[in-house]
Amino acid sequence: MEVRAKKALGQHFLTDKGIARSIVDALSPDGVRDVLEIGPGTGVLTGFLLERSDIDLRLVELDGESVEYLLTHFPGMQGRLYQADYLKLDIHRLFGGEYRIIGNFPYNISSQIFFKILDDRDRVPEVVCMIQKEVAERIAERPGSKTYGILSVLLQAWYDIEYVLSVGPGAFNPPPKVHSAVIRLRRNHRTSLGCDEKQFRNVVKTAFNQRRKTLRNALKPLLPEGFDSSDPVFDLRAERLSVEDFIDLTLKLSPAAR
Repeated sequence: MEVRAKKALGQHFLTDKGIARSIVDALSPDGVRDVLEIGPGTGVLTGFLLERSDIDLRLVELDGESVEYLLTHFPGMQGRLYQADYLKLDIHRLFGGEYRIIGNFPYNISSQIFFKILDDRDRVPEVVCMIQKEVAERIAERPGSKTYGILSVLLQAWYDIEYVLSVGPGAFNPPPKVHSAVIRLRRNHRTSLGCDEKQFRNVVKTAFNQRRKTLRNALKPLLPEGFDSSDPVFDLRAERLSVEDFIDLTLKLSPAAR
């Protein structure tokens, strides 16, 4: 049977097996055994993942056509392949402890996938994924760049991020209109931000929502009346601040500091 790529699901099936093997090889050989593949599609990564004796693979796929194809081509997937929306899936049904993630993420929901990973970060020590090249560069970027943004800060707070390789449109069927890239996230040693995490996220998002303004102006919605914003940090734009700088800024804005 043939699986039709569905635009509504953001499907672009990877067909280059050399790239597929490189993605699977980027998954550490000495990591947690339980691995979740998100959006396996026609199984080009799945085949190489099943060759690895060091992992116990499960898959989540929304598209019914793809599920039928995978069950036909990989009969051992019964009971390990879940037809579901990853964003709505209760991961605790699949894994009782830590698990790693791999996949060619649907580009239209990649940011939402990362936010879900962040929510479960203490159980996800490693992620290897293919996403839109522009998003990959943004996530891996360091402070000072115009592409450095919200996801850069929020993910780098908890993960060390490595840009693995670039992938052209010709590696897919149908070819996407954008270039792609593979990145690897490995959980860092941070156990706490040392500030209120909800407020941290709010500060980061508010600061970047008007990134061309200085923090003094961009953060006005969060500054209480009479707040002293003479600190030099408020003369900077959001893109200049590291994760640690944003933590310090969050602490400055906390009620306890006033």
